[in-house]
Amino acid sequence: MVFIVILIICFLLQMIAPWWIIIVISFATCGIIGKTGKIAFWQSFLAISLLWIGYALFKSLPNDNVLAGRVAVMTGIKIWWALLLVTGILSGLVAGISGFCGYHFRMAMLAKKTDEKIA
Repeated sequence: MVFIVILIICFLLQMIAPWWIIIVISFATCGIIGKTGKIAFWQSFLAISLLWIGYALFKSLPNDNVLAGRVAVMTGIKIWWALLLVTGILSGLVAGISGFCGYHFRMAMLAKKTDEKIA
């Protein structure tokens, strides 16, 4: 569920919003419907990694990977598909950490609310 929500919302918002919207969406989604910290991290990681790699392939394949190849050489990676993997891993880590933080933020707020009721 978390995977699909993040994937769809980020796909739609990345057309009009900056790249860092993935942080906000992952945090909010996992803060609202995340079940565990592990699920929050991995679902966010996989959703954004697949989204960014898929979108990069969608843009790169029609032009025979010319721009991706040039950027790969410029960054020292030398192979265009390795650049795609690096992009997917980095974007996935950003989203995964954000989702993990969102889940733990919710848990902290629930614990604080419980402590206030007891006192």
